[in-house]
Amino acid sequence: MSALLTRLPPVRGKLIEGAPLSGITWLRVGGPAQVLFLPADEADLARFLAETPRDIPVHVLGAGSNTLVRDGGLKGVTVKLTPAFGRIQAEGLRLRAGTAALDKTVAKAAAKAGIAGLEFFVGVPGTIGGALRMNAGCYNAETRDVLVEAVALDRRGRRLIVPLDEMGYAYRHSDAPADWIFVEAVFEGRADDPAAITQRMDAITARRESTQPIREKTSGSTFKNPDPALSGGRSAWQLIDAAGWRGKPVGGARFSEQHCNFLINDGTASASDLETLGETVRAQVKAQFGVDLDWEVRRVGEPA
Repeated sequence: MSALLTRLPPVRGKLIEGAPLSGITWLRVGGPAQVLFLPADEADLARFLAETPRDIPVHVLGAGSNTLVRDGGLKGVTVKLTPAFGRIQAEGLRLRAGTAALDKTVAKAAAKAGIAGLEFFVGVPGTIGGALRMNAGCYNAETRDVLVEAVALDRRGRRLIVPLDEMGYAYRHSDAPADWIFVEAVFEGRADDPAAITQRMDAITARRESTQPIREKTSGSTFKNPDPALSGGRSAWQLIDAAGWRGKPVGGARFSEQHCNFLINDGTASASDLETLGETVRAQVKAQFGVDLDWEVRRVGEPA
């Protein structure tokens, strides 16, 4: 048993030393978690947070759709929420969803219940936890448009109910403290015919499949779109393309030929390849166009 494990409280879930993370993240890269924690339920997670010494880092990893884990892995404890955190329940025109639920699963549950307004989630990769953290969205709709409140556990294991106006949302941003682990969300939509909602979701899915490399090892949008007033109205992909980086490789990494704001791992890339390519492109776009591209992909962990 490692020194780290001896300092952790007993749990009802699982604690796994040296757990590989590359198979979890959509980019399929990255080193291991020093310890991976799979909590049995919310009470198990709350107790763990309350009793774990404060000097031990605690991270949370959702579906890994928007995360680049560096080659040296994650020190401390990485929390991976289990299916116990993925329950979905309709309550009139509201939908209560655990944060391990996939965004697209929540969209489909809302459609089945005749709740409109959550269709955009079918085009957002990842889980509800990630959507809450970054105000995820697509096609002119965002999480903040439908959120009523979020439920989080803080580093002391306290359960917090956070209304929308306290989330501090902006474009792909929230003011939520980094140590909060979201466990549940309540959304509200409007009544509509399930068939009409499903038809709109099908249109979103078709549009996404025709414009994005969703069947490759990727992570969704790499950079946030810059302020149009500063970029001359150009989005991130247009700036990357204009700088000459569509399909141009660095090691096993490249930006997609189909949509060049999507990083691609050709199967041989390291996390370092992907991050180096991203930083190289950021520097060149800044030098050529005077525009700062901010990462949308969350980069975590230690270098090799």
